[in-house]
Amino acid sequence: MAILPILCYPDPRLHKVAQPVAQVDERIQTLVKDMLETMYDAHGIGLAATQIDAHVRVVVIDVSEERNEPMTLINPEILWASEEKQLGEEGCLSVPGIYDGVERSTSVKVRALDENGKSREIEAEGMLAICIQHEMDHLMGKVFVEYLSPLKRNRIKTKLVKAQKQALKD
Repeated sequence: MAILPILCYPDPRLHKVAQPVAQVDERIQTLVKDMLETMYDAHGIGLAATQIDAHVRVVVIDVSEERNEPMTLINPEILWASEEKQLGEEGCLSVPGIYDGVERSTSVKVRALDENGKSREIEAEGMLAICIQHEMDHLMGKVFVEYLSPLKRNRIKTKLVKAQKQALKD
């Protein structure tokens, strides 16, 4: 297993649309293990393959308190999303140190393959539902800051570009 570098906004690779996984093989299973290790190392609760510059429809999530309930979603699709929405503060491993309000459906029903290629349906609410929607946005090339006003988005972009340039100097 390996800890992989996470792309940071405004990296243009974060806007690539992920391709469906044709077959859950050893390569995909290794990717899932590496993504879980990377997510746990970064203290995140979700990670999409797009964020590590692998443009396939793979997401890993663990919203458990003990960080011991990993979930893999390969080729996820939302079958149903509640009309009820909730504004919640979101952050992202690709947008370090930035948190802001995003409106999401409070519950969703998703169909996906697990790490063994077995199809399953998941009904999620609360934090898990939000996390699923957030990570699936990544697969479509969308970062949560795109829900914010252009002014806020530009401020975030400027702040992160400045921090990245400073990190290169150090």
